[in-house]
Amino acid sequence: MRAISGLWRWRHNPLRRGTDLAEAWVCLMALLLILVVAPVAGAFVGGVAQGALQRAVREQRESRQLVTATVIRKLDRSPLDADPETASGRDLRSQVLAGWTAPDGTTHQGSVMAALQTPHRGDHFDIWTDHDGQIAARPLDATTATTHAVLAGIGAALLAAGLIEGGRRLALWRMVRRRYADWDRAWDSAGPDWGRTGTGS
Repeated sequence: MRAISGLWRWRHNPLRRGTDLAEAWVCLMALLLILVVAPVAGAFVGGVAQGALQRAVREQRESRQLVTATVIRKLDRSPLDADPETASGRDLRSQVLAGWTAPDGTTHQGSVMAALQTPHRGDHFDIWTDHDGQIAARPLDATTATTHAVLAGIGAALLAAGLIEGGRRLALWRMVRRRYADWDRAWDSAGPDWGRTGTGS
């Protein structure tokens, strides 16, 4: 709004300088670019991210299987493991030696983190594996993917707005420096006796 009011105020003002009008136009153009380019950039990046993440969701769902593992024995706790008295419910996992059957029918054994506070031999718990039975991370769900895509879009919009605002500030800074340089030249051309009556006569 300052840019628009500045343009209107300086339209026919006799004290208007060329740089004043240029500054107002730069501000107006920056405002219009922020209102148009930033949302478009955010929507584009968000759409691309959504497509890529949803493809990843589908691929992970196809390549990973939830299987049931059986505790063989509990392994010793690492000194780096969370303290059970201070850990949250999510951190209360135990490292165990477990066995499981892969989707292809082969049997596997290995050290895994089980969501069991006090695991005993024969306890069952779920783990994610790939088709070969190797332990894999939990697949990304569609809601989380959409959230990441929205955040990417918002980040892109904010970045575009920041770049435009940075360009506006840089342009105004250069205009102000040019104006100061013009003033210095004007003062230099006026000479040292500019304020004395009758100087140069």
